[in-house]
Amino acid sequence: MDISVVIPLYNEEESLPELHAWIKRVMDVNHFTYEIIFINDGSTDRSWKVIEDLSKKDENVRGIMFRRNYGKSPALFCGFKKAKGDVVITMDADLQDSPDEIPELYRMIAEEKYDLVSGYKQKRYDPLSKTIPTKLFNATARKISGIDNLHDFNCGLKAYNNEVVKNIEVYGEMHRYIPYLAKNAGFTKIGEKVVHHQARKYGKSKFGINRFFNGYLDLLTLWFLTNFGKKPMHVFGLIGSFVFLIGFVALCWLCIDKIINLCNGNYGDLLADHASFYIALTALILGSQFFLAGFLGDLLSRQNPNRNDYQIEKTID
Repeated sequence: MDISVVIPLYNEEESLPELHAWIKRVMDVNHFTYEIIFINDGSTDRSWKVIEDLSKKDENVRGIMFRRNYGKSPALFCGFKKAKGDVVITMDADLQDSPDEIPELYRMIAEEKYDLVSGYKQKRYDPLSKTIPTKLFNATARKISGIDNLHDFNCGLKAYNNEVVKNIEVYGEMHRYIPYLAKNAGFTKIGEKVVHHQARKYGKSKFGINRFFNGYLDLLTLWFLTNFGKKPMHVFGLIGSFVFLIGFVALCWLCIDKIINLCNGNYGDLLADHASFYIALTALILGSQFFLAGFLGDLLSRQNPNRNDYQIEKTID
């Protein structure tokens, strides 16, 4: 099979028939063998009924229905797991991504041998409340990930070699950083293609300011996991040892100073009467806790077997 088109969606019943017809038209003109995998992420409208109707008319339509809303990353994870095409293409269901981009994206993977090609919506039809945070987010993502040639990490329109999607784990809200995940998995030939962005035709945007802040938190998480995920003791143990050493030296100095004063017959105040004593004691406690956190982190690191266990109510194969 040439192409698997993976489409996560939430409450997009109006756009699905038009999107399906558009994808089918592109595939037929280019004589691709394909499948369209719709992942219904707990929609509360008639989205699943529309997918069922489309599957009856078109044998290339597949579907996954979550029992509740999990988010885009879980939807992509399950779609990637199901995908059989040599090239896997993801797009949003709101008609803002153009299926006319599919042939060139496929060519870049199949002929130019890119591992991943990310779309770049150079001209956007989004409000400033979305475009400005997006620019800030992408600048930070480029700096931290080291993937300098990407301008739009979060573009839903991407193409992958099938081997890539089978060897990365998309969880939580890490769909924004799939290029970074791919790079960490050893897939370093990552390209970009300027793609057409259309104004939303149906429904309303799911973007909120909370997603902007969540994106930064997820980026910091991924950076930490990339550098220390399998060796948390290296960072927590180092910080803990440093803080503990400061507290220990400070406490020793206070004790030595007290002994010298006693030897000179100057009894003075008790150690516990000095604020520096409590600061040193706090440093000892914090240092010990950081060290223990690193030790426990080494034991627990990435060992949750149920992280990608999602409740699927129905499937269409």
